[in-house]
Amino acid sequence: MSPSPQPTPGRLVLLRHGQSTWNLENLFTGWEDVPLSERGQAEAVEAGRLMKESGLLPAVVHTSVLIRSIATADLALAALDRTWIPVRRSWRLNERHYGALQGLNKRQTAEQYGDEKVRVWRRSYDVRPPDVEPSDRRHPSHDPRYASLPPELLPSAECLRDVVDRMMPYWYDAVVPDLLLHPCVLVSAHGNSLRALVKQLDGLSDQQVVDLDIPTGVPRVYELGADFHPTSWRYLGDPKEIEKRAAAVRAQAADRKP
Repeated sequence: MSPSPQPTPGRLVLLRHGQSTWNLENLFTGWEDVPLSERGQAEAVEAGRLMKESGLLPAVVHTSVLIRSIATADLALAALDRTWIPVRRSWRLNERHYGALQGLNKRQTAEQYGDEKVRVWRRSYDVRPPDVEPSDRRHPSHDPRYASLPPELLPSAECLRDVVDRMMPYWYDAVVPDLLLHPCVLVSAHGNSLRALVKQLDGLSDQQVVDLDIPTGVPRVYELGADFHPTSWRYLGDPKEIEKRAAAVRAQAADRKP
């Protein structure tokens, strides 16, 4: 008797959380737990509506442990009438930890340290910003949601390469098994944790992933082959609105108005 064919992975939907209140205030956010703005809430609802119209019905959702990621998933699933599906949460899907920059105004930080240094901290692949001190309340060791993690896993600051290193075990250990079981899986996370995953999926170079701007609240849909490599991907929604949001992300990275 010939062996049974292996199930073919289906669709993976990546959703960057909607605009947060600190995005609006031009502050470094990282692992700080801030809510969605009104616009961010509307973006999440719209993402769910677009998924429903496209017949994308996730059977499980993965989020970070930060409220802006969780709220985005909740609002999108409510629009999909799918709030009952299983939810998996992990710190490995968190945004990049911006170290001592967290909570600071981006413009004022550039004035203090210089535009070029801050640009390198924000947009290089392997240069970390200054560490946050372990005694500082912004260090994750003071947050109860990370109390069970070994201390050596808690970052004092991260570059994008660090996010890739912590993200990829979760891809293999948690997301891939769900893709084998379910025809559609949703991941609601952050700009840098999703960049890390897109780097793996699309085979991007270090420079290409640094230059990637993922718009907020826009579902990025992958059709996956049997080897978990994409056969295609697309954004859902109006192309002009998608480009507008991507431009807003680029402007934020450059610390200028879109």
